[in-house]
Amino acid sequence: MTTETPEPMRDRTRRLAQMELTNVAQELFLERGYEDTTVDQIAAAAGMSRRTFFRYFPSKDDLVIGKYDLFGDRLADAFDARPHDEPVWQSLRRTFDITLEYVQDERQRARSDAMDRIVESSAQLNARYLQKMQRIQEILVGRVADRLALHGLSTAGAQPAAIIGAAFACLQAARSTWLQSEQQRPFSDYLDEAMSVFRVID
Repeated sequence: MTTETPEPMRDRTRRLAQMELTNVAQELFLERGYEDTTVDQIAAAAGMSRRTFFRYFPSKDDLVIGKYDLFGDRLADAFDARPHDEPVWQSLRRTFDITLEYVQDERQRARSDAMDRIVESSAQLNARYLQKMQRIQEILVGRVADRLALHGLSTAGAQPAAIIGAAFACLQAARSTWLQSEQQRPFSDYLDEAMSVFRVID
């Protein structure tokens, strides 16, 4: 079972700096376009030097892909914060609450969609994106396995991975349906409906 330890201050500071750089860069990408935004411009807008920028991201491409690492870290933190006696599926549903800001807030959604288009436009970035999404699911699979074991349930075989796969399928289905509906109801309603379809081990 994974033992939770406090995140070192240096790692926390680094992650906050990466989040700030990502937010600044997304605004510039929306305003100027990805190709016309330079590392120097991003660094200046964030109030740091070019050299400092490279301490956090090796390149502009890494900054774009780094968004998914940060998203994965936020999901993991949110799952860890759920009560350990809570049913696993319910914990996953509440963990996905952090996606609401990316979807329901128009400005956030515009930024997120712009970043997704950048990734989709590059075969190399898209391949790295798929790797990052796989990593996110693997991180959560381990946590689900630990939680199931804590409840005295079997973690043998593919069950933890199947639970995570189903949860992410629900998330994607909810987002697609919500967008197609022209946002008639809150995204959270669609997410609740999608995740209510499955009956899984708690």
